[in-house]
Amino acid sequence: MANSRNTALVLGGTGRTGARVAKKLVEHGFNARTAARHGASVMFDWDNPDTYSAALDGVDRVYLVSPTMRVKFADQVADFLDLAEQSRVRHITYLSTYGSDRAPAEVDIHAVELDLARRKSFSHSILRPAWVMQNFSDEHLPLIGGQITVPTGSGSEAFVDAEDIASVAVATLLTPAAHAGATYAPTGPQSLSVADVADIIANVAGCPVAHNDIDPEAWIGAAVEAGFVPADYAAALRWLTTAIITGDGSRPNDDVERVTGRPATTFEQFARRNATAWM
Repeated sequence: MANSRNTALVLGGTGRTGARVAKKLVEHGFNARTAARHGASVMFDWDNPDTYSAALDGVDRVYLVSPTMRVKFADQVADFLDLAEQSRVRHITYLSTYGSDRAPAEVDIHAVELDLARRKSFSHSILRPAWVMQNFSDEHLPLIGGQITVPTGSGSEAFVDAEDIASVAVATLLTPAAHAGATYAPTGPQSLSVADVADIIANVAGCPVAHNDIDPEAWIGAAVEAGFVPADYAAALRWLTTAIITGDGSRPNDDVERVTGRPATTFEQFARRNATAWM
C-alpha cells in the first residue's frame, strides 16, 4: 500500500459513527481510509492481528473504535497501539463512553483511555458520548407493538446524535494539536427520559408510542438468550442502564457547540429527520 501521510484510518468505518466520520473527512478534502471486516477500504478484524499493519500503513491519525459487544479488549487495543507507534501515527481519537471512568472493572473501556494517556509518541483525544439517538431508529431499541422496551426507569439521558459525535471527532482529527489531551463528552441539549422520547416519536410518527420499562435482569437475560449480545456483555448493559435508572445518566453540556461551532441536535430535530424509521 502506498505511503501517503495526512490520511486518517477510520476503524469501524462502516459503523454508526465511523461511516459519518469518514464521509465528513472527505467533505473537508481529507483522505479517509475506512477499516472493517466487510465493505470498507481495507479489511480489519480485531481478532486477526495480521490485518493491523496493512490498515496502518501510511496513515498519520486514527479514529479508534474498540471491539463492539465485548468487555475485554484492552490487550488487543494495546497491540494495535504498539503497531501505531511503530508506524509513526501522530494522533489517535478514541470513541469511549459517557462515564467511562466509572465503568465496572470487568469492562475495559477506561483501560484503553489510561493506555493512551501513558503513550508519548502520539497525541490523543477522547470522546465520551451520551447514549446515541440512533439507538431508537435502528435495531438497538426498535419500536415493537408501539413500545420502546428498555429498563431505564424514570431516569433521563442527554441523548446525542451520531452526526454530532462524528463532527466532534472530525474536528479532533483535522487539527489534532488543538485537541491534544482533550476529553469531550458529546451530548444532546436536553435531558430526556425514554417516556419523553416516546412522546416525541409519537408526535412525529403520528401513532401511539410508549416506554415499556421492563425489569433490567429480564431484559438483559433476554438479550443474551436471543444471541443479541454475548453473556459477558451483560456487565456492560447492567452498568449502562443502571446509570440512567439511578440518576447518573449524562447531562447536557456545550462540548458539541464548543468544538464544532454549532448547537447540538435536539431529539425532535433528529426524530423529524428520521420519521420514516417509525412509520
